[in-house]
Amino acid sequence: MGRAALARLAAVGLAAYASPSLAAVGALRYPGVVRRVAGDAVALTFDDGPHPEGTAAVLAELERLGMTATFYVVSSQARRAPHVLRDIVAAGHELGLHGGRHVPHALVPPLILERGLARARVEIEALAGVELRTLRAPFGAASLSTLRFSARTGMPLVGWSRWGRDWERGATPESIARRSAAGVRAGDILLLHDSDTYSAAGSWRRTVAALSQIAERLAEAGLRTATVGASLGSG
Repeated sequence: MGRAALARLAAVGLAAYASPSLAAVGALRYPGVVRRVAGDAVALTFDDGPHPEGTAAVLAELERLGMTATFYVVSSQARRAPHVLRDIVAAGHELGLHGGRHVPHALVPPLILERGLARARVEIEALAGVELRTLRAPFGAASLSTLRFSARTGMPLVGWSRWGRDWERGATPESIARRSAAGVRAGDILLLHDSDTYSAAGSWRRTVAALSQIAERLAEAGLRTATVGASLGSG
């Protein structure tokens, strides 16, 4: 699938997030979707990987800054870079399920979606050697079938409370840090991306450059990072 087609799919998901009129397909507008975590920490999350360059660079910067994160991974990317999955786990971070293909769940027939999520979970767990405990729909565009899969498997469906919009071509490290962490509060779930597979080329480089500024904002607010699973008591 080309980037133009992916951009159109992304527009569906982002519109679902933004518009009450599309509440039927927006994961963040469904009751029961986790948008915040408990406790005094912030959950830093990265979507769309693993990416050989982007994820490796994010991991190095997280280690330097002493931050912990949850990576929502796609099985089609994981099978291309299984060593990166294992690097995430070895560094003490958490893996979550982002699906088998990076498409809005609202556009996938229910049975195909649920079978695909189940296969993706099994594949990623086998490659990484750990259990996946939480789920996030690509673009935040879930469906009722996503919720059914979440309930059946006991995997909380996780959204976010703040995002850096780091996938955009015009994003800068400063804009990413400001959008994701200005006025950050305990319990926020921050959405970033460690891959440019589905976004503007090289976008992960700006995300990596923004992490030190995000860390500074968290420190000023007296906040630490924790994985989603640990914050929900499922990890």
